[in-house]
Amino acid sequence: MKRINMLSKADMVKGQGVLSAHDEQVELVREVMESRAVILENAKVPCEITHYHSINPEYYISTFRKKREGALVGYVHFLPETVENSIYLPRFAKNAFYKYMISFYKRMDYLVTVNPVFIDRLADYGIPKEKIAYIPNVVSEKNFYPVGERKKREARKKYGIRQEAFTVLCAGQLQKRKGVFDFLDIAEKMPECEFVWAGGFSFGRISEGYEEIKTRMEKLPKNVKFLGLVEREEMNEIYNMSDVMFLPSYEELFPMTILEAMNCRLPVLVRNLEVYRPILFDYVLRGKDQKEFIKILERLKNDPEFYKESAESAFTGHKFYSREHVGKMWKIFYERVFQEEGEKNGAESRHLASDGSVILWEDKKQQYI
Repeated sequence: MKRINMLSKADMVKGQGVLSAHDEQVELVREVMESRAVILENAKVPCEITHYHSINPEYYISTFRKKREGALVGYVHFLPETVENSIYLPRFAKNAFYKYMISFYKRMDYLVTVNPVFIDRLADYGIPKEKIAYIPNVVSEKNFYPVGERKKREARKKYGIRQEAFTVLCAGQLQKRKGVFDFLDIAEKMPECEFVWAGGFSFGRISEGYEEIKTRMEKLPKNVKFLGLVEREEMNEIYNMSDVMFLPSYEELFPMTILEAMNCRLPVLVRNLEVYRPILFDYVLRGKDQKEFIKILERLKNDPEFYKESAESAFTGHKFYSREHVGKMWKIFYERVFQEEGEKNGAESRHLASDGSVILWEDKKQQYI
């Protein structure tokens, strides 16, 4: 049986979506490829496919050996422009990191991005489109699902949330690009509501805006709670104790938190970003600034019919990104890699034709799967 080796050190930094995406993807692939391939993690044996989930330097070095063993697949969770406002580094260090990141991606035989918008952006860095596939993130219904009213009340009591208050949740790292200041400004203008932020400074002091955010946190409004880094196992009750998931980020790729909230039948409100259009469709509510966000939150709070429609739209999005649908995409992708690598190896092992010419094989890689 063929082998797929998943390489990741995403667990080095807690509270980031890359780790959640890795865990969900590995579990799903084990299921859909059960009869076709053995799924290994951080193994040191030769494998037909080595799938890199993170871009650690030791992984870059390993590509020179593993390229001789099989195909290299890279997961694209970020690009230089998405990292720019996430961490603070001196300009020379950032430039070196960005060059390294793109070099890592170029080492891969195949790339997978969770948002189709990034196909063109990767191409702008000189990476051929035919190497890139789009497969969205997925979230398991075993981990994220709606609960009953009793459990919602218990969760609110546990986290000190007023039982009757309309509760607005944001889940994500504490960084300026996540819209932390908009979140706090809106909370001050809506004192009758509770505002909860689940997540912390995953990258410590080098998190972009660390000092500014810490200063604002010293004088929080009474209706705001920062829970810090939360274990993923506890997030289902936090989503369920809330009335709406509000993500005012200025930059994103495909947040796992949105999928998790959708699974819990929670209305989702995001900033109207171009990157969301090909992935979130009409499943979420959108606003462009604080004024629009407040208007939408007020309507969700006061209009039961609008709230119900918004919650159902989010749950429809969860169905679209089901394990069955995404699992099929991964199965087709890996089978295609096996086939193309087999054809390539077959071509390389053939002798010259009788007339002395080299037998060429057609490249069958495709942009979409």
